[in-house]
Amino acid sequence: MTRSARRTFIAGSTALLASTSALAQAAPSTRPIRVIVPYAAGGPIDVTVRVLADRVKASLGPVIVENRPGAGGNLGASQVARAAPDGLTIGIAATATHAVNPWLYKRMPYDALKDFAPITQILRVPNVLVMNAETAKRLGIANLDDFIRYTRANPAKLNFGSGGIGSAGHLAGEMFKTRAGFFAVHIPYNGGAPAQLGLLSGQVDFNIDNLATAAPNIRSGRLLALAVTTPGRSAALPDIPAIAERFSGFSVDTWWGLVAPAGTPADLVGRLNQAFTDALRHEETRTRFGALMAEPVPTSPEAFAAFIRSEWAKYESVVKESGASAD
Repeated sequence: MTRSARRTFIAGSTALLASTSALAQAAPSTRPIRVIVPYAAGGPIDVTVRVLADRVKASLGPVIVENRPGAGGNLGASQVARAAPDGLTIGIAATATHAVNPWLYKRMPYDALKDFAPITQILRVPNVLVMNAETAKRLGIANLDDFIRYTRANPAKLNFGSGGIGSAGHLAGEMFKTRAGFFAVHIPYNGGAPAQLGLLSGQVDFNIDNLATAAPNIRSGRLLALAVTTPGRSAALPDIPAIAERFSGFSVDTWWGLVAPAGTPADLVGRLNQAFTDALRHEETRTRFGALMAEPVPTSPEAFAAFIRSEWAKYESVVKESGASAD
């Protein structure tokens, strides 16, 4: 074989190997990927993960969703942190597990910033400031300005409920009280559903609740929506202002996304990111999430890592100032 022929053969072989490698990476895996959800089956996080698991199976192969609830999400998250970094075990990072719990628990079974390789944010769900409609009518409160004016003039006359000490509703309420300059008594319930019942029955006067949960009672007129907690208005409630319109920078979303164990190779993280962000951009996915009042947020691994870090830092002062503790 001449030198020129050898060069041609080597070049052709290299190209074939590269092509074969690329096809192997693109082909679905025969080994299932586990997605650990640190909350019970049937909740919003579980539902959205199962929608995505079905959507990505064509590119990633079989995806199994496992629910590992316990310790406010810490149990499932710690299982992800301890898993082998081989791309076959991933899990959920959420507001609680990666932003609130590190400050709420004195002892954490994982480091929210160091023990995970972020893949992509999945979505965010607006929270909404709602009042018992009859209470609002009796007090002459019809909008956010009325609410702030009343609470400042009548300190401690109103109370608010949440799903428990350190819950998203509790901390959002504490942040709002601080920024708006009023005082209201916090009434913790054992879960979001009892807190909503307390509001509907008039046991408490207002809540900051998940929009998906509150929407049916807003539509029925039993609850009065005063403001959303997202940086801008929600497409689901375009006539309702954002608290940030009155208090710049105010933002308290419920969010979650996907993470892998720290040390997972970048190419595996990139492959997972590509599959799940494609699924999040699919029109059917957006429609199904829209029914949950949820906005898909496909991001790069780097953007999601920066977002987690900013949320982690934000909640440090919120939790400490509220005095909330899980211990």
